[in-house]
Amino acid sequence: MAATTNNEVILLDFWPSMFGMRARVALAEKQVKYEYREEDLWNKSDFLVKMNPVHKKIPVLVHNGKPVCESLIIVEYIDEVWNETSPLLPSDPYDRAQARFWADYIDKKVYDAGKRINFTKGDEQEQAKKEFFEILKTLEGQLGDKPYFGGDNFGFVDVALIPFYCWFYTYETFGNIKIESECPKLIGWAKRCMEKESVAKNLPDENKIYEFACGLRKKFGVE
Repeated sequence: MAATTNNEVILLDFWPSMFGMRARVALAEKQVKYEYREEDLWNKSDFLVKMNPVHKKIPVLVHNGKPVCESLIIVEYIDEVWNETSPLLPSDPYDRAQARFWADYIDKKVYDAGKRINFTKGDEQEQAKKEFFEILKTLEGQLGDKPYFGGDNFGFVDVALIPFYCWFYTYETFGNIKIESECPKLIGWAKRCMEKESVAKNLPDENKIYEFACGLRKKFGVE
């Protein structure tokens, strides 16, 4: 369906969230104007709880008073509603299914392994680092020699994965790892994505992410 002319769009988000970044990048790709509302996840607003009563999590896209929850569902919704420019999902049903598969793979694998690198030590962290590189190399194999995961154009899987890039410096620092030496094609892809204004303007600075993660480690007693 085409976007209506009268749109009220609100994004409930938290600045370091890679899941929220997905929505921000998708909205930027579609050139959608929206109101950004920063949430305090330790003191959630009544509006967030009302808009997402099941999970009480960000991001939530509120379109003309109606909430859409879960980041990949939000990105698909954005792609369907504002469908006149920059398609994110392929038109072919099989290609669309493949894009959803890899986005789901990213959802189930990357965040958990990265979180364990950041907030564990010893053998548990070593196992997390091993799993993390296995995941990235699997994704790098899927990317192959293509500019983007979907081919020549920035798309759904790219939107799903690129927000994690601003966390790579944090993973590298806490895990004492070098991602580019192990996955050069993936880093080449990430740098290509960062050349896009929709990405560069919506991913926080890696040093700011690192400072935030240091605060979390102290909060959780990891230091």
